[in-house]
Formats: sequence, C-alpha cells, structure tokens
Amino acid sequence: MLPLIIMLGIFFSLLGVGYFLVSRVPPLLHTPLMSATNAISSIIILGAFILLSKSLSPPITVLVIVAVLMASFNCIGGFLLTDRMFKMFKKKE
Repeated sequence: MLPLIIMLGIFFSLLGVGYFLVSRVPPLLHTPLMSATNAISSIIILGAFILLSKSLSPPITVLVIVAVLMASFNCIGGFLLTDRMFKMFKKKE
C-alpha cells in the first residue's frame, strides 16, 4: 500500500508543478515547449506499456492506464495543434 501512496503523492505533486510551469510560459516559447512535452509524453507511454507487461496490483494498473490515457491525449492534441500551426504558414494558392 505504501508504494501506491508514494506514487499518488508524486503524481499529484508533479501535476501541480507541471501546471505551474506551463502556465508561466510566454506565447513565443509555447511551440518548442509543446514539442518537448510531446516527446516526454511518448516516453511516458512507452514506460507505461513496459509496466503493463509486468504483474502489478490492480490500483497500480489503473494508475498506469490513466497515465497512458493522459499522455496519449497530450501527444495527439499536440500533434494536431502543431499540424494546424504549420498549415497557417503554408502559402495560399
């Protein structure tokens, strides 16, 4: 039970730190930051899949699945927004 409490503490602490850091980024630096967070999210997804291949307790399995869903949402949304931004710079015919 202790590892679960520690993992939840780390999760919520990093959630707050991440929100604080991203909310302080100026608009000029938002696109490079989004690319970096997409890369970090893809690493989180890979690590979560490795964890899912192991035998874990049900609460930890649920946390890993939530991490995969949140990181996937970030990756997909980031790539869609980046694609939309690139279309804005495309020359109009």
